Amino acid sequence: MTTLENIIIELTKNPKTRPIDENALDFGSVFSDHMFIMEYAQGKGWHSPRIVPYGPIPLEPAAMCLHYGQEVFEGMKAYRAEDGTINLFRPDENFKRLNLSNDRLCIPEVDVDFCIEATKKLVEVDKDWVPSAPNTSLYLRPFIFCHEPNLGVKAGDQYLFVIIASPSGPYYKEGLNPVKIYVENTYVRTVKGGTGMAKTGGNYASSLKAGVEAHDQGYSQVLWLDGIENQYIEEVGAMNIFFRIGDEVITPELSGSILGGITRKSVVALLQKDGYKVSERRISISEVEEAHKNGQLKEVFGTGTAAVISPVGILKYNDNVMEINNQEIGELSQYLYDTLTGIQWGKTAGPEGWVVKVC
Repeated sequence: MTTLENIIIELTKNPKTRPIDENALDFGSVFSDHMFIMEYAQGKGWHSPRIVPYGPIPLEPAAMCLHYGQEVFEGMKAYRAEDGTINLFRPDENFKRLNLSNDRLCIPEVDVDFCIEATKKLVEVDKDWVPSAPNTSLYLRPFIFCHEPNLGVKAGDQYLFVIIASPSGPYYKEGLNPVKIYVENTYVRTVKGGTGMAKTGGNYASSLKAGVEAHDQGYSQVLWLDGIENQYIEEVGAMNIFFRIGDEVITPELSGSILGGITRKSVVALLQKDGYKVSERRISISEVEEAHKNGQLKEVFGTGTAAVISPVGILKYNDNVMEINNQEIGELSQYLYDTLTGIQWGKTAGPEGWVVKVC
């Protein structure tokens, strides 16, 4: 079994120049000096964990991931606190979810505790890449793919597990300003029984067409409806979604076609702790339209690792353009953003176990 002591560290001989202006960082386009790699072989299990200089990964043209999409990934962040320490936010939840995705894609599961320690070690090696400017972090992308060269349609026998790191600014250029969301009613992303509950590249590939069309109309993201009745709200392309209607905060239930977001789970826990009425249930687009018409739709916001909290100012469904809260951030959205980022950056004490110190 792999242990932390097994990890070989090869430091780069050609360190990169780190971004000078951290306030100008965009999302996911600059990468740190090192990456973590671990291999899997049938009969041998996961083996040869190592931290090596960031660089290309050799891949045969017949690699099964290129032909049949056997791939999963995660998204998490390392945060630099005011005292200089570096934190991870609920990494156990990320690697538990990775194993759910692994199971759906027939990929061998990973050891959660080892993955947390490997992530901490990579961040420690590249600690100088963790930015300290407001609203910045070191985005971490663990991913697993089948690199076995074989054109037969089957679950592979060889895999690579990789973690790369990217110093990043806000996911949306709007930052915490409300975004415009387009409700998709033509294309389908996934259905119950498919791979919607897994974090796999195919889900995102099937969303690109709708995303391009939404952007062409001036919208930041697509809000997906269910693939069967085309009326029940599921999730936004890069985040889960919440609606504050009257005195109830509603988010679509996890029915098998929606990704179980870690930020979503954290928001539900925080709201319940504070005494809010929180419902995880089916919610139709017609219910949202009716609430908006009656003045009961107080706030809409998305949740996700990349954006944390993303308030929605405009929601368009067919020809109905719904303006929400005068296109201003709502009180609840602001509270949740301040609370979550306060916990992540070590300014506020959160529930036990939510923050894991790296160094």
